[in-house]
Formats: sequence, C-alpha cells, structure tokens
Amino acid sequence: MNKPLASRDFVAPSRRAFLQVSLAAGGGLMLAFNLPHGAQAADAATDATGGATLNAYIRIAPDGVVTIAAKNPEIGQGIKTMLPMVIAEELDVDWSAVRIETAPVDVKAYGPQFAGGSQATPLNYDLMRKVGAAGRALIVATAAGAWGVSPAECETASGVVHHRPSGRSAPYGSLASAAATLPAPDLAALTLKDPATFRIIGHSQRGIDSPKVVVGHPLFGIDTVRPGMLYAVYEKCPVFGGKVVSADLDAVKAIKGVRQAFVVHGDDQPAGLRDGVAILADSWWTANKARKALKVVWDEGPTAGQSSAGYAARALELSKQPGTKPLRSDGDADRALAGAAKVLEASYAYPFIAHAPLEPQNCTAEARGGRIEIWAPAQTPQSGRTLVAKTLGLAEDDVTVHMTRVGGGFGRRLNNDFMVEAAKIAQVAGVPVKLLWTREDDMRHDFYRPAGWHFLKGGLDADGKLIAWRDHFVTFGDGDKFAPSAGMTGTEYPARLVDNCLIEASLMPTGIPTGSLRAPGSNALSFVFQSFIDELAHAAGKDQVAFRLELLGSPRALGKPGELPFDTGRARGVIELAAEMSGWGKTATAPGEGMGVAFYFSHRGYFAEVVKASVAPDGTVTPQKVWVAGDVGSQVINPTGAENQAQGAVLDGLAQALGQEITIDKGRTVQSNFGDFPLLRMTQVCPVEVRFRKTDFPPTGLGEPALPPLAPALCNAIFAVTGVRLRRLPIDATLLKKA
Repeated sequence: MNKPLASRDFVAPSRRAFLQVSLAAGGGLMLAFNLPHGAQAADAATDATGGATLNAYIRIAPDGVVTIAAKNPEIGQGIKTMLPMVIAEELDVDWSAVRIETAPVDVKAYGPQFAGGSQATPLNYDLMRKVGAAGRALIVATAAGAWGVSPAECETASGVVHHRPSGRSAPYGSLASAAATLPAPDLAALTLKDPATFRIIGHSQRGIDSPKVVVGHPLFGIDTVRPGMLYAVYEKCPVFGGKVVSADLDAVKAIKGVRQAFVVHGDDQPAGLRDGVAILADSWWTANKARKALKVVWDEGPTAGQSSAGYAARALELSKQPGTKPLRSDGDADRALAGAAKVLEASYAYPFIAHAPLEPQNCTAEARGGRIEIWAPAQTPQSGRTLVAKTLGLAEDDVTVHMTRVGGGFGRRLNNDFMVEAAKIAQVAGVPVKLLWTREDDMRHDFYRPAGWHFLKGGLDADGKLIAWRDHFVTFGDGDKFAPSAGMTGTEYPARLVDNCLIEASLMPTGIPTGSLRAPGSNALSFVFQSFIDELAHAAGKDQVAFRLELLGSPRALGKPGELPFDTGRARGVIELAAEMSGWGKTATAPGEGMGVAFYFSHRGYFAEVVKASVAPDGTVTPQKVWVAGDVGSQVINPTGAENQAQGAVLDGLAQALGQEITIDKGRTVQSNFGDFPLLRMTQVCPVEVRFRKTDFPPTGLGEPALPPLAPALCNAIFAVTGVRLRRLPIDATLLKKA
C-alpha cells in the first residue's frame, strides 16, 4: 500500500512547471502538464494562465481505464512502454488498466521529443514520476473530501483508494470526474513513492506494440497510406554534394504509370535538401523501374577527388607532424615516456560505418492550402518540422508531423533529409506522396560513423604501472572544428587516470557526411583504447582484469568542473561482476578458444564485457559467449527491455567488428547492400548473459553504453587465441589464418 502524503524530500520541479486539471470528454479526469526542459522550451509559460500549450499526459475514465501519452519516438528501444510505466507506478494503478497513445509532436507541450543519446531516462524519470504522483494526489484528495477524512489517512493500491479505519474504498474511475473539479496540486509538494513499494518499475513488462509488430500491424512509417497517394523515388548524385546539370525527363514520363518527374534543386546543406530528380508513379515498383531509365548529367563537385585510401595516406602524414588541436595535457607525457622502463607504440584505425536500419528511409507528405502534413519515422521529429518549414518557406505552425514507429534508427534518423525531400516533392507535385528509399539509397546516402586513426604511446614503470599516455588522433574536420560525431574530448578513458597524459588531434577536410551512430564516438574509441590497454597489460606481465583495476585505483569520482564525472568505483564494480560471471581466470578454454575483457563508460552508463571466442585454422572467428555487466543507476525500469537492449547492443557490436566497413572511392560509397555490408548472421550469434548492478545514482539510459566494450573484448579474445593483435576494424580473417 502507498500512503501518498507522508513527508519526503525530492528535487523541486522547474519554476515553469505547471499542471492543469480538467474534465475529460465523456467524463473522468484529464491531467495536462507543462514540464519544460531547458532551451527547447524557453518560450513556455510560467503559470497556467500564460497561454502555453498543455499536454494530456493522463486521462482516467469513469470505468477505471487510464490512458497515458507516450511522448518520445519509439525506435525499438522500448521507450513507448518504459516512460508510461514510470507514470503508472506513481499513479498507483495496475498496468493491465493502462492504455498508451502516441503523443502529437509539440515540444512546447511535452518538452523535448527525440530518441537519441540514451537521454530518455535521465531527462524524464523524475518528471514522469511527478506526473503520476499528481494524479494520485488528486484522486486521494477527492476520496478524502467525500469521506470527511484527512488525505494522510488514505492509501492507494491497484487504482483503488482505501480508508482503513472506516473500511471504505473507492476505485479511481468513480472519483475521476469529481477530481477534475479540484485545484491542481503543487508539484513541489508532491510525495513520491518509496522504491521499495514499486510494483511496475523494476518488473518486466512486454513492449506495448509487440503483439502488433509480430503480426505485421501497420505501425511503421513505411506502412503509411493516404488517399490519392503517389509513390516517389528520388535520384541523387552518387558523389556527395553533386548537383544536377540536366535530366532527360521526357523518357521517364513516357513510361506507363509514371505521373510526374521533375528536378529539385537543393540548398547545399548536407543534412538538408540535396539536388535530385523526383519520379512519381502509381506504384513504387513503377517509380523505381522508371528511375533505372533516367539519364542525368551531374556536376560531381570537389568531393569526387576524395577516397578512403587518400584519407589513410593523409592521416599517416599528419601523424608525423605535431597535433594542431590540443585536447588534454596533464603532467609531462614526453618526459615520462623517455624515462619509462618500457614503452609501447601502436597505431589503430577504424572505418566509416553505415547505420543500415532494416526500415530504409521513408516519409509520407501531403501539401494543401499552404500547409503540409507529414508522417515520418524520425528520431527528431521537431527538428524535421523546423527543417521542412525553413526549406519550404512555411511557418512552423503550418507543418504538422506525426510520429510513426521507427524500424531502427541507431542515429541515422537524427537527420531528417528524407523528410524534407518528401515534403518538397509533395509541395511541387500537389498530391500526397510517399517517398521510399531503396536499400542502395540508404547505404550510399548515409551520415556515416566517421573513420579515425590513433597513433598511441604508453609508458610503464619498472613495476608495470602505466605512467604515461600519448595519443595523436587524426580524423575529419574544418579548421579546428571536428566534423559531426568525429571528435572526442580530453576526458576519454584512460584520461584522468594517468598522471602524464597528452592527447592531441589533427583534422583533415572531407565531403563525406558524418553523423551519430549508436554510442557515438565511444563505439570506435573503446576499440582503440581498450585494445591498447590490453597490449599494455601483456607488456606489464599482468592479468588483464587486474591491470584495469589497478589503473582505476580506489573508488572515487574524477572530473573537473564542467566535465562529466567518472566514478572509478562504478567502473570497478562492473569489471569485477563481468569477471565473476565469466569465471575469469578460473574457466579453462578449449583449444582454439580464448577470452578477452573490455570496459567503457559511455552515455552515463558503465559496462564491462567478457567475450569467449574461437578462431578456426582458416581465420574464421566464432563468438562462443558474451557476459555483460552494467551499471545504469538505482533503477532498471523494465528489466526485460533492458536485457534486450544490452543483448542487441552486443549483437550490433559483433556485426560491426566482424565485417562492416564503408569505403569511399572517387567521392562515392562503394558498398551498396547487405551483400557487401553484412549484418550479423544467425550462425554468428552466441548466448549473451546480462546482469545489472544497482547503485545509488540516478537512473540512466542503456540503449547505447553496452555496445562500446564488445569490439575490444572480442579482439582481445582473438589475441588470447592467436597472439595476433588486431589494430584495425573490421576484423581481417586473413591475418588470423594459420600458414
């Protein structure tokens, strides 16, 4: 039972947060909140009379059914289920009584609505708890008033208010309409439940859409159909940044079923509208067939002179020169290296990678009366709305975006180029349009995980302790500004743990669009740093787990003002748990098998992983099992969803390590489909065991931080088998083949 009005301290809400109570259509209670977040809601009102848009987070019907709005895009990470779970917990209703609706795109009402950066939990956990607690407080106050008792004497459970001394009780539904006449409670005075009483948070719940997904219910952007809709394809220059010179449209228009074909001139923004030719037809098959007959003359532009081989050669040249962008300088790394008992030097590299979501980019748009309506599988629907309005010369209020379920994002759909393409095509065509990219479009017009090169030196003293660290990082950028998602900070592990640490960067220009990929930055940096740490452990003659624990030292928080703190105790905890789970140092491996370990701190999450893998005589690598230990704070809201996220991150990391690479030649992408950019095969999948440590820290997201340790743990396991140190991804089996 929950006693809602007992005194308890918690962080007060923003001064701009407010609540409005009203009668729902058909009777019952509707709670509307405005809970602004930072700059994205800077225009929100300061009180309930200020005119800000309100959202209907909760509706309680007379029959007791509770409808909760899911405000963020669902891209497969379970957020549509998880955030309403938090509200339902504090509201104190049974999960079986909850119905979930996707909220409209309206950041003034709902605050930030996006999927990315594992931010949904840290940004919304406390706020969603207050939303539920407000509803519970209103219902309790209504019951207490009707019974002439103090609210403090009342308890709630499973959507029922109880007054134990008198034996009276009332279901929420019977109180909802009367509750709608009460003044809104003070959010700062609300009492949150004791986590020890949680019945929903921390208990596994099935994804709310899962039954519909498995039977093919039309939930995704690609499923959208509008009356009178035409199907569109959009041909862009194969070289990034290329422009249309001319196109033979008459030949395309002559094909049966083709309704329109026209040139679209873009705005030269990589994440905006690119030059291209739109073809609209009665079916997508017809449109795509006509596209193959299209003849276009392109101005390929300066990027046509760029290539992966050229980037690698330039990176090697820059590595021999002083770095131009300092990132960190502690102590005197060069002096410490000169006096070290042992110095290791190694260069590491990783390639461009595509996102390759199973649902290719698509968008449906309908323009009429100077307004445009859009159905899009976007991770950042509000940013897409802003982009469309700016590009098409409309006011944002004239652009409506509907969130659909997203068939995978991994960071690709943080950019909304596909949305603005569909909107522009619909505006010109004057009819509803569904734009659907081919798999080749998706692979060759991505915002890739940037390639990078690291030139490392590490120094050990006579006791095998790491006393010096030097990294010259070469990647992409303009002047001293990193290209999107290409950079790193001076706080990346093992910075702050080594007294003498020098990290610097050199940047080179590129015309290739780059962007965030699951665990941006960390997905590549972990491979480099955790692999080199493993090299240093072997050079020191120490166990790989023991070496990492020694480097972490005693439990403490590291970080200067303005830096994201790094907690060595939490890091130690997951490393020790992963070692325990895997039987590290105690489990015998079969011939041809080895075990490797890695750890990383990413997106506020601490994860360590141990991989057991085998290497066949022909160099084929087969993962045998992966043990995952994670620390995402005090609550794992939906354990089944959390386990699925960690397992999915591991499998994603395996695919990247074993075979994924985007190669650039003459300014264009060489790879085109899953035949030359392989996803993980069923035969490559292995058991993944996941455990979480609960620690006394605010809950954080976990869609991303379980991915970074996988690649280095796998490569370290391969070294344990073969003695071959892999310093470039993806894994090259020919290096492992026995003569």
